[in-house]
Amino acid sequence: MTVELHPQFKTKSGEPITIGAGSGTAVKALKRADPTNTELLDGIVDRLTYSINVGYNHLDTAEVYTTHPEIHKAVVKSKAPREKLWITTKYIAASPHVGKTSGSPSKFVKEALEELDTDYIDLLLIHHPFFTTDSAGIELEDAWKELIDAKKAGHVRYIGVSNFAVEHLKRIIAVSEKEGKEYYPVVNQIEYHPYLQNQSEGVVDFSKEHGILIEAYGPLTPLFRITDESGNVIEDHPLKPILPELSKKYKKSEAQVLLRYVLDKGILPITTSSKNERIKEALEIYDFKLSKDDVELIDTEGAKFPYRAFFKGRF
Repeated sequence: MTVELHPQFKTKSGEPITIGAGSGTAVKALKRADPTNTELLDGIVDRLTYSINVGYNHLDTAEVYTTHPEIHKAVVKSKAPREKLWITTKYIAASPHVGKTSGSPSKFVKEALEELDTDYIDLLLIHHPFFTTDSAGIELEDAWKELIDAKKAGHVRYIGVSNFAVEHLKRIIAVSEKEGKEYYPVVNQIEYHPYLQNQSEGVVDFSKEHGILIEAYGPLTPLFRITDESGNVIEDHPLKPILPELSKKYKKSEAQVLLRYVLDKGILPITTSSKNERIKEALEIYDFKLSKDDVELIDTEGAKFPYRAFFKGRF
């Protein structure tokens, strides 16, 4: 049983989308430092194929992940009909830290369709808003217009953003208002977990008020990524003693408790793992709910320990 957080978010065949199966953010360092290297990473293909076969229909990738070919091969291996799957990818503007010096959203869409070997992308996001004409050769508003054009052309079903603060959302909403409601952003994918309940000030409430679904990356951060500025692991943080107790109470793993917490907040988690048992376990969160008191407990304790794993210094 899935949770229909946004009634329009269904695969082309009409199934509500599941939580997202991520395709890995470390691939570029592993494989694509050499742009001529086209070797597929079989481990990612196998994990994505397994994800589809155990019930995920929502696959999340991005230009910077360079995993479009792996997504395509996994879809073929799984034998899942394309219309039963939801594929999200993200355009990133020219950015030296990812080795990209040029390229418009329109060019990216063409390349992504070829790499994914598909006629359409279910959801196309702008990966982050931190670019200008001087830094990337394109302004945010112009990039958004190109996403609107891709939707008009039928290459993309829905358009949205990632890592956008309220100020950035307002800028593209102003563009969308001239085009019609169907060209509004429908998703804002941000870092979200109990220790970061707003990636930027007021962004969750603003997004919800404007019909924008928040998708959460890094939802399991309290279990895996707590380090100080020097990279040393911080062992003592507020949820450390609480999550095991909740795990016992609900007879679910700590990871399942955190994923369910995100769902119970009306937010859709994106998660990934290198282990099949954890991939399957993450999908088994639809048969229970946290009590209101326990959601509030996680909220309260999490707020005591502000922690950001990504885009430090940007908000």
